[in-house]
Amino acid sequence: MNNFHRQVFFIVLLLAAMLPGSLRGQKNYKADKAMQREFENYFAEAASQYKLMAANRPAGKFPKTWFPAKETYEWSNSGWWCSGFYPGSLLYLYEQTKDTVLYNEAMTMLGVLEKEKNNTGTHDLGFMMYCSFGNANRLAPRPAYHDILLTSARSLATRFNEKVGCIRSWDSRAGDFLVIIDNMMNLELLFWATRVSGDSSFYKLAVTHANTTIKNHFRPDYSSCHVVNYDTVTGLVKQKRTAQGAADESAWARGQAWGLYGFTVMYRETKDKTYLEQAKHIANFILKHPNLPADKVPFWDFNAPGIPGAVLRDASAAAITASALIELSGYTDKRTANSYLNDAAVILKTLSGAEYRAKEGTNGGFLLQHGVGHLPAGTEVDVPLTYADYYFIEAMIRYNKLR
Repeated sequence: MNNFHRQVFFIVLLLAAMLPGSLRGQKNYKADKAMQREFENYFAEAASQYKLMAANRPAGKFPKTWFPAKETYEWSNSGWWCSGFYPGSLLYLYEQTKDTVLYNEAMTMLGVLEKEKNNTGTHDLGFMMYCSFGNANRLAPRPAYHDILLTSARSLATRFNEKVGCIRSWDSRAGDFLVIIDNMMNLELLFWATRVSGDSSFYKLAVTHANTTIKNHFRPDYSSCHVVNYDTVTGLVKQKRTAQGAADESAWARGQAWGLYGFTVMYRETKDKTYLEQAKHIANFILKHPNLPADKVPFWDFNAPGIPGAVLRDASAAAITASALIELSGYTDKRTANSYLNDAAVILKTLSGAEYRAKEGTNGGFLLQHGVGHLPAGTEVDVPLTYADYYFIEAMIRYNKLR
């Protein structure tokens, strides 16, 4: 690509990224003003919760979860895939409240997190670095943030395999190449890197990964398997299975939410209608599924044994879905947008109600209760989760921007 074409490519991407989602269906929607006021008032309480968490945090550690029965935390180091959500949530809440205690805590955590920019052993640098440093850069751009994010994108790109056409998720035995649906969420960092650098290679990696994922992760009904194992020599699929879902052929709820959010981002960044249609199909699978409860908070797996009995719900899957639906609504016609926004509002009303929203001063400072991390492994089961909080806050902010 010569300099002229590189500049044209950069300008087109920049303009595409600037297009507001609200140009279409959203501007015709009548948001629930009472719920918007409730969210505006709730941000101060949420800030209080996160200051409680900060006061209990050991130096250099990131909150992972809280066990209500034992009233104890579980912490992680900066290399845990969720490390970016805590500073990201702090920055979202600071943006809403202007409480500098939150901002200062976020800055402290960014200092601990920065070294992960060189981590080539994880596919989760989008979660870790873009949800944290990306928000910091959005609020107060600095050259240092630019460099950290660009280095992170370069580290993520090292995990791409040209033969497979994907970014490796989990390292495994020789000859295997594991890709999980969650990896769609890390592509946003690559699009940012192309926009700011003019280097189209990041963009191409993201598009190639998304296209391979459409081809191999999704079933005819637009549900997604969790893990695809590729042959590193031929690039062909060796196996489709689950790790965190109920069964290889089931629809793990958070996996469906990751796919919905990821392909919505793909359309935003490329304006390729293939991705818009994919996102709409995934939304339809989730929202029309016979096992989706009326309050729109899904069971941890749409095919979990025992439905509709005493099967755990997953607040994290609900929060991710709500945030994705609000953005997706901006890219559709009025009727579809209204439907998505009404469903997102039901989810947010449920999550902000007594069953899922923790009382101030409880839950270790986490906002939401009843998340399911990895039920088959027996870890993070029916507990608060940092990513549930992050996307819940994001969804409330997005809903409040509907005027």
